[in-house]
Amino acid sequence: MANRIYEVMYVADPETTDEAIGKLNEAVEKLVQTEGGSVVRTDDIGRRRMAYPINKKKEGYYVLFEIEGSGQEIAELERRMRVNEAILRYLTVRVDEDRKAADKKRDKRENKASKRASFRKTGDQNEMETANNAR
Repeated sequence: MANRIYEVMYVADPETTDEAIGKLNEAVEKLVQTEGGSVVRTDDIGRRRMAYPINKKKEGYYVLFEIEGSGQEIAELERRMRVNEAILRYLTVRVDEDRKAADKKRDKRENKASKRASFRKTGDQNEMETANNAR
C-alpha cells in the first residue's frame, strides 16, 4: 500500500505535567514506528486557550504530529487516544492529496506568471526599437 501523509493533533488535559506529555509523545512515536510508519515532524504547541470548554476546562495542551505511513498505524493510534484519559480531543487529517493539489496549482500559477513576464519583455523591446527608430 502507498505511503500517505497524515496530520494528527491532540489536545491534552492542561493539568497534565510536562513530563507526562513528553512520555505520551514518545509513546505515540514508538507506536507509529512499530506499526511501520514514521513521524516526520512533531510540533509541541503548548498550553493554549480553547475555543469552547471541554469537560469544564478552558485550556488545553496542543501537540501536532505529521506521520507518514499506510494507515494501519493511524487506526491503532486513534484507538489508544480514545481510551487515554489525559487526551481531551484528537483529530486526524490525511494531507497528501491536498498538498498534491496545492503544488499543482502553484506550478500552474508560476508557469502563467513566467509566460506573462516573457511576453512583457518582448513587448518592451519592440517599444524601445520603435522609439529609437523615430529619432
